Amino acid sequence: MAFVTEDVPPYGVAVPMAQGVRRIVADNPGRMTYHGTNTYLLGGADSVTVVDPGPEDARHIAAVLAAAGPIARIVVTHGHHDHVGNLAALRAATGAPVFAYDAGLAPDHVLVDGDEVAGWSMLHTPGHAPDHLCLARADGVVLTADHVMGWSTSVVSPPEGDMAAYFASLRRLLARQDRLYLPGHGPAVTEPSMYARFLLDHRQGREDAILLALAAGERDIATLTATLYVGLAEALVPMARRNVLAHLQKLVGEGRVSEGPTGWAIRAPSSGPASLG
Repeated sequence: MAFVTEDVPPYGVAVPMAQGVRRIVADNPGRMTYHGTNTYLLGGADSVTVVDPGPEDARHIAAVLAAAGPIARIVVTHGHHDHVGNLAALRAATGAPVFAYDAGLAPDHVLVDGDEVAGWSMLHTPGHAPDHLCLARADGVVLTADHVMGWSTSVVSPPEGDMAAYFASLRRLLARQDRLYLPGHGPAVTEPSMYARFLLDHRQGREDAILLALAAGERDIATLTATLYVGLAEALVPMARRNVLAHLQKLVGEGRVSEGPTGWAIRAPSSGPASLG
């Protein structure tokens, strides 16, 4: 498979994405946000759930209020600023209760894995962020936020990012039988299982490449990144290094790699206790 792209969408316009689901794209394009952050409006005209109010932007708030009608609740997928910058303003404008996994956002309702909100099941999917949630509907539509995006892999940046958790969260989605992913940035993913497998294989390939490079001797993160990401734009190198660090921390946790004073190396196998026989 390959990544899924789209033309620049109309900003501030509610576009149907699935039955009972509309998307409004915020005008905050960038290297980490693609064309902008997706805010989703769930439900009908009488009771709307807003998922991710988006970045701090009065124009985006105005577009959401104009398109939504009566807002019954606000759900946050995770606490990164491009998804919650508008939270306080939307809450003040509507009085709608806030639902989030992260208690630090002062939600009216703290969510846990398996909670049901307005017909959507909350799936705790840490990796990109420790508080990350996907929202799943019984008909196979899943709002995947930043866990799975069609246009790019997710950034996994320690200490918030956890590569072992990200692998496990991808496998959780793979175990499901879904038909449509609606990400937090970029277009819909119409072949969810194949795409989730593609992402998992992509990450596994990175991990294998790290182990191959370390098999030749100790390496630091800068050297590993240059080896793995040949020709990468200079502006993206810092985030690539964070991804490499996340992979290394996963491998350390698995006992396969160790960190030394000047770099990282394949961990020598333990000889175990001496035999007395």
